[in-house]
Amino acid sequence: MAIARHLLATLLGRALSYPVVMVTGPRQAGKTTLCRMAFADKPYANLEQPDTRAFAQSDPVGFLARFPTGAVIDEIQRVPDLLSWIQVRVDQDQSPGQFILTGSHQFELMAAVTQSLAGRTALLRLFPLSINELRDAGLPSDTDRLMHAGGYPRIHAMRLDPAVTLGDYFETYVERDLRALIELRNLHAFRRFVKLAAGRVGQVLNLHGLAADAGVSDPTARQWMSLLEASFVVYLLAPWFGNLGKRLTKSPKLYFCDVGLAAWLMGIQQQSQLATHPLRGNLFENLIVMEFVKFAEHHGERAQLHFWRDSNGLEVDLLVENAMPPGALGLVEIKSGQTFVADSTASLHRVGKLLGSQVKRRMLVFGGTDCYVREGVDVVGIQSGG
Repeated sequence: MAIARHLLATLLGRALSYPVVMVTGPRQAGKTTLCRMAFADKPYANLEQPDTRAFAQSDPVGFLARFPTGAVIDEIQRVPDLLSWIQVRVDQDQSPGQFILTGSHQFELMAAVTQSLAGRTALLRLFPLSINELRDAGLPSDTDRLMHAGGYPRIHAMRLDPAVTLGDYFETYVERDLRALIELRNLHAFRRFVKLAAGRVGQVLNLHGLAADAGVSDPTARQWMSLLEASFVVYLLAPWFGNLGKRLTKSPKLYFCDVGLAAWLMGIQQQSQLATHPLRGNLFENLIVMEFVKFAEHHGERAQLHFWRDSNGLEVDLLVENAMPPGALGLVEIKSGQTFVADSTASLHRVGKLLGSQVKRRMLVFGGTDCYVREGVDVVGIQSGG
């Protein structure tokens, strides 16, 4: 079954304004399906195919000559030099919507785009399915299901076993992406590193500690974490500093772009394990943080999200910049329990008082079903459908 994606309208709109549109995001997030559906009249080329890739590498002019009015080209990071030749084409003819490109490795692509296609390209990101996309499609979206299955479209569209599919996904990712980028001499150590990272979701990243536990050097841990971020496996949420004279946390918090993959890496094989799992709250926080990321990115905006924590342990899970009105801040606290607890909003009020009039909205997202306003806080139950 085809699942409608919220990025579609933005994608079509950008193609009316730019000669090139690039859609990046995790592998298997649905980039190809979205782009081919949106531009069904355009020819299609997949640079993962060895013969297609060899043609593009050896004769880029001849390769692009096959597409006089443009094309959908998949996994453009496999032949990054092709971007320079696309630049030549669109400089000669600046008609909008010529080339629709996809890619799965953001650091390489951003460097190539900055060099070759700056000002000519609209950059969009597609993440795995959001809760509202699942609900719009009439698919199960209860909290434990969301944390166990994650958001990769194939799992939901084909009713696949998440444990099996996510295991295959991880193996494929290691084989295709990491080995193409670095020489993984110790695959066992890398797997241990990623699984230990999954056990730290929702925590401030301590790379030195993670490296020690994984039995690798600090430089190796730093390189692996950068590659995991570049390949849309992990999401690092930056702290917010502002202009306060307080000592604030400087390290990012660690999340996974797909909460289901994090759960699988933790060893969760069955949905029933989540009810009593000691990291249930961390996984719920991962789920909600990524929902905020998806909402922004799937509407064509960069997610301007941070967390707030000072040296005394006062913390708010999310600080949203440029909330309405522009320049305002929104504060979000995340609790996995299904029952609202009055003191859950205490940190929202304390941090809100510190930040003053910049804060225009306070929100508590919890695992329940109700939505209401209490003491100036929007209380939102994730199971409410709101």
